[in-house]
Amino acid sequence: MASASLENQNNDFDSSLLKDGKTTEDEIDLPKDFEPGASSASVLLSTRSFEEENVSDGNFEDYHRKSSCISEIEKRVSDVELNDSVSDEPPLDERGKNKDELETKSEASLPLTEELYEDECDELNDPSWKYKKNHIFILSEAGKPIYSRHGSEDHLATLMGVIQALVSFVQSSGDMIRSIHAGDRKFVFLHRMPLILVAVSSSKASVPQLLGNLTYVYNQIVSVLTMSNLNKIFEKRSNFDLRRLLGGSEKFLDRLGDMLDTDPSFLLSAVNCLSLDNSIREVIGQTLAQYCGKIKSIVFSIVLVENQLVTLVRMKKYYLHPADLHILMNLVSSSESFKSVETWLPICLPKFDSSGFLHGHISYLDETNKVCLLLLSVDKDKFFELKECRNKIVERLKKYHCLDAIYKSVNSKGYSISQVGITEVRHFLYKSRSAAQFTMPGMDAPYITSDDWMHLFGLYQYLHHRMCKSSRPLKMLYYSGERETMVGWHMQGFELYAAFEPLVTKTDATNAMKKIVHWIKKEEDKLFIMNAPTI
Repeated sequence: MASASLENQNNDFDSSLLKDGKTTEDEIDLPKDFEPGASSASVLLSTRSFEEENVSDGNFEDYHRKSSCISEIEKRVSDVELNDSVSDEPPLDERGKNKDELETKSEASLPLTEELYEDECDELNDPSWKYKKNHIFILSEAGKPIYSRHGSEDHLATLMGVIQALVSFVQSSGDMIRSIHAGDRKFVFLHRMPLILVAVSSSKASVPQLLGNLTYVYNQIVSVLTMSNLNKIFEKRSNFDLRRLLGGSEKFLDRLGDMLDTDPSFLLSAVNCLSLDNSIREVIGQTLAQYCGKIKSIVFSIVLVENQLVTLVRMKKYYLHPADLHILMNLVSSSESFKSVETWLPICLPKFDSSGFLHGHISYLDETNKVCLLLLSVDKDKFFELKECRNKIVERLKKYHCLDAIYKSVNSKGYSISQVGITEVRHFLYKSRSAAQFTMPGMDAPYITSDDWMHLFGLYQYLHHRMCKSSRPLKMLYYSGERETMVGWHMQGFELYAAFEPLVTKTDATNAMKKIVHWIKKEEDKLFIMNAPTI
């Protein structure tokens, strides 16, 4: 694996202050299987935070190669004819495109005119573009521009060509480029045939974390087209302009890029659940199961509010991966149009089944447009049945004041660090590994502004990377900085990362970490989905 490095030795983190804790079982004083948030029947696939980092370029196709879940479900639904639910072509007519476009000849790249060349030079030399902390570029293996997070990909055609040439040159020697380091910038490459994705970052994100981010971006594209259709398109024409099929999807990629920069969900490969009284959550889950269970083609029914999971009901035997749920959350949060009308949309969930589409009924449950319901079916002809199902769900949730309870929790911004009652602790992230869910308190002093959060998030990224290194995974990590002390703690069932006041001792920090997990255990019924019915 080729890796070029021009990295300087400057680092904002003082490695001399870093201590790799080697705590004994007696010091920890917790059972090995202690895991607040764990339940006997998880609603999501269990994950480890570094799962995506361990998916190398070489085994990616094997990682996705499995029997089609959608086809399997179709066979089980004997009373409904579902043979046509997975299309051989992407639903371009539903995305404002003509199906015949696939049969038209793609235009070859035009010579770069003097005007375009000047535009590209202006773009590359623009300080507001050059000094963005995080760039993402997507191009085809033929060097055709597909997407640039900042600026116009048309004005960056030469840059895309350089990227393609660099990847091809290294590949011709039987190797694959992974990263280049220049100063404080990292250039990270992900080659997923037929696409090349590149992240350029000066943030604290590590190379494996940036690779994970690029995998999310790739999955976002797959969610629009399916992997099989994506491969078919480029098998027919290697120089195809994929932007023709992704028209209107740029906003999803833009929004995803913003979330990757700031949302711990992606770092932890976990889902943040709305803090909610367990009895209310149970009523919501039972309501979904009661009405969705009558429609045999429904695979998942999901309630979301402001990128938090309220509850999820699934078909028996089938689980949703957190990465797929993140794709759904990004879809909902990226489009204002869902708030004005009930929407019927084909969507591919790459971890669930990268070869076909589920069909989603997306709607908000009242005029506040905060609580969103997604009903995912294998049958593309069930819109009106799902619409009726949705209306019954809304009626029952209003009857039992469930929506009021959700709004109360949203308006309270969850729980504060002061409610945890541990004075030395400023903030924390806790993940239940088996549940693939995480929790964190709302932002409070000294982390008030977005810059404060980015500073703290960078420290979390650093802890996460140091502890999850496959060459040397750590159980506990203690880092003392100028503004705060950071501690990470991994047990068999959970991950905990916390920020403390800068003068806290290692002993006091360790004791506080234990207090945090005991507090989470006491509150787990509110913080996590402990059980949810199946259909």
